[in-house]
Amino acid sequence: MKSKLLAVTVAALLTTQLTGCMGQMGLSKMVTKGNLSAVDNRYARAGLFMLLSPVYGLAATGDMFIINTIEFWTGKNPITGQSPAVVDMPVDAIFKVNPHVPSDLKTAPVKLTKAEIAYPDAQTVAMTLGYEDGSTQLLSGRKDGENVDFYLDNEFIARVSNQELIAYGESRLQANAQPAA
Repeated sequence: MKSKLLAVTVAALLTTQLTGCMGQMGLSKMVTKGNLSAVDNRYARAGLFMLLSPVYGLAATGDMFIINTIEFWTGKNPITGQSPAVVDMPVDAIFKVNPHVPSDLKTAPVKLTKAEIAYPDAQTVAMTLGYEDGSTQLLSGRKDGENVDFYLDNEFIARVSNQELIAYGESRLQANAQPAA
């Protein structure tokens, strides 16, 4: 019995050591996407991450020892369906750094310290956002037929249909109504 266990252990170690484990980590990406899709709140996502930590561990182990091995030998990841394999790609295709990014985008944004809502008229909602550095911005939404136009400091930023807003609101209500695990 001990010799069979030793043989299986040695075979498993040799198999994983001889194949390379660099890959796209498709299973891990699926778990992360599921976590990020489940809730839209950083604290809830962090809590869900803690609850799912065993799942992340299993997914990473499965990626490293099974999925990425298949990717290595076949040249295609069976989870993502993407090819070529990571080990066959030039480094520039994997890591792209834009040297022209402005310096203000390289630091974390300032924190929001206040949000005051006003209703200037029946078609408009306006929110004054205050930040820890003392600056403010005006975020407003104006109903225009079947759509709502959003502006930041009176500059148009997005148009969303009423149906999209309703669906988003309902999904947020459902997410908030689910009991915490």
